[in-house]
Amino acid sequence: MKFVHLADVHLGAVPDRGYPWSQAREEEIWESFRRVITGIRENPVDFLFISGDLFHRQPLARELKEVNYLFSTIPQTRVYLIAGNHDYLKKDSPFDRFEWESNVFFFKEEELQCVKDSESDVYIYGLSYQHQEIAEPLYQNAGPNHAEGYHILLAHGGDEKHIPINFRTLSSAGFDYIALGHIHKPQEIIPDKIYYSGALEPLDRNDVGIHGYVEGSMLDGKVQAEFVPFAVCCYQDIRITLDEEYTQIKLEEIIKNKIRNHGRQHIYRIFLDGFRAPDFMFLTERLKNLGNVIEVIDHTQLAYDLDALYHRYYGTLIGDYINHFRDAKPDSIEAKALYYGLQALLETSR
Repeated sequence: MKFVHLADVHLGAVPDRGYPWSQAREEEIWESFRRVITGIRENPVDFLFISGDLFHRQPLARELKEVNYLFSTIPQTRVYLIAGNHDYLKKDSPFDRFEWESNVFFFKEEELQCVKDSESDVYIYGLSYQHQEIAEPLYQNAGPNHAEGYHILLAHGGDEKHIPINFRTLSSAGFDYIALGHIHKPQEIIPDKIYYSGALEPLDRNDVGIHGYVEGSMLDGKVQAEFVPFAVCCYQDIRITLDEEYTQIKLEEIIKNKIRNHGRQHIYRIFLDGFRAPDFMFLTERLKNLGNVIEVIDHTQLAYDLDALYHRYYGTLIGDYINHFRDAKPDSIEAKALYYGLQALLETSR
């Protein structure tokens, strides 16, 4: 028997709202989910486990119909899903009263339920959020029944505000596989047993790295699982160490080449380190226009010889200014004040 485990699809999310690519990213999230379903239709699996936050918020009735239609196109696959902290079951939520296709089972209750699969000796356990935050460790005493077969737990959470999880306790509870959601970075907690599938598509600049889902099989009493990269794009960090020879055009050319080599479809944070000439002030907005650049983070320092300047201007305002800030820690506000203030003072003195 084969399964796909995914979570944190966040249909309806608009990543990087206000940036030129944000609307395209909203569509790409839906498209990636459709591609998962298409892949299952072409290469059928027995189970699709969705471990919460299929939607980014309370789903609209038309969105539920769209998803339900997609599930109807894979009738040979049994779909089991839970609601997470983003799409939790509010009172009178359309999520709660929606009638799913016959191959779909939705865990509505906020206490653990067990459902036996209709076509196999597989037992699936799950609960849904009915509150945005749940501080109680609801999986603390979770454990499978004594029936012979495979026992699968769908769980969403893992931090202090969203069902804290003791993985040592949970790993020894007796489940054959634990399909986790909530943490957006894919994580293998215990090989072939406990996985965070991560977000299907990255949702913000902190979701750096690959994203996708987990694919697995159940055979001869054992579970095998592996992560499958699947996202259209990812957030990546570009780090450049400057020296005094850098100019605006040189910096732009380096960034353009890195974006070209890594892929124009990705979204980038650019970190600038090292030292730059005192008369070089790069134009941040021009750097952002080189691709899908969401942020430029400047850690550079002006290439001043502070000791030489201090001795040269000893007893003057410039010398006193250097002395006041010379113990500032690198990357601190005081260090930035030293270099920017020193530049202004030196230009004034000229």
